Amino acid sequence: MNNFWISIKMVVVLTALTGLAYPLLIAGAARVLFPWQAQGSLVERDGKIVGSALIGQNFASPRYFQPRPSAAGDKGYDASNSSGSNLGPTNKALIDAVRSRLAQASEADGVPKSQVPIDLVTTSGSGLDPEISPAAAEIQVARVAKARGLTEDQVRELISSKTRSRWLGLLGEPGVNVLGLNLALDNLSSGKQASSASAGSR
Repeated sequence: MNNFWISIKMVVVLTALTGLAYPLLIAGAARVLFPWQAQGSLVERDGKIVGSALIGQNFASPRYFQPRPSAAGDKGYDASNSSGSNLGPTNKALIDAVRSRLAQASEADGVPKSQVPIDLVTTSGSGLDPEISPAAAEIQVARVAKARGLTEDQVRELISSKTRSRWLGLLGEPGVNVLGLNLALDNLSSGKQASSASAGSR
């Protein structure tokens, strides 16, 4: 009986330490040391939250760069239902979906199918990848520049400024955060419109 009560006390103590005290300590330290990341890496514009730097979202307008396709949820990009398609490489549904995306990307951006990067036609494992490859951004330059009345060089400069390099210069591949890039596009377009309006009033 004595061993029984000792076991109960150990369960209570360890539960309090590892299930309550430790998580609270780590959460508190994260809020102090990494406040932006601890809050979900939320991105704001004009005081309103427009997304997270860690979660991909759909951009339907041709004025915006398009992200990777998503299989998360019924309509994709569902942060509460993160998942891949779970379809094997020989699955007909997957093959048909990739072919359809390939044709759409080729037509929308006016490039041969052979030049469409793989990340624009396949979903990520999470379905919420916030980045595309620099190559995937590059083939969208002409469309976005035309839709916004910008030069292709202006758009490429934005891509360069939003491209993440390899970690420590060695690990991973470069990536472009689509939300950050599209917000920078909006800022650039707004600045151009303001300059045009100012010039027209003189």
